[in-house]
Amino acid sequence: MRGSDYDVRVALNGGEALQLAESFRPDMVVLDVMMPERSGFEVCQRIRENPALRDVKIIMLTAKGSNAERDRGLNFGANAYVTKPFSTKDLMNTVRALLTESKARDAGGR
Repeated sequence: MRGSDYDVRVALNGGEALQLAESFRPDMVVLDVMMPERSGFEVCQRIRENPALRDVKIIMLTAKGSNAERDRGLNFGANAYVTKPFSTKDLMNTVRALLTESKARDAGGR
């Protein structure tokens, strides 16, 4: 993503991810479900509970590919759910699609 002109911040655990999201207010967050300290599900839920972060797009990454896990991530508010292993190209296509959708919505005047 760094090679694609995105401003990338990296968190080493769920607590740090949440702090970064709250202070940086990114357009998008890519969360691993199985992070130390706080799971990706918990971080996703906390982001969705914060009105200042309501427009942040969230992609969940996980090795858990069951329909129940996918549904859980989407129910917590994720916009997309990508199962490992994944190709960088597929992830970047998902990132671009979500950001393009967001820009188009913003241009249309919410």
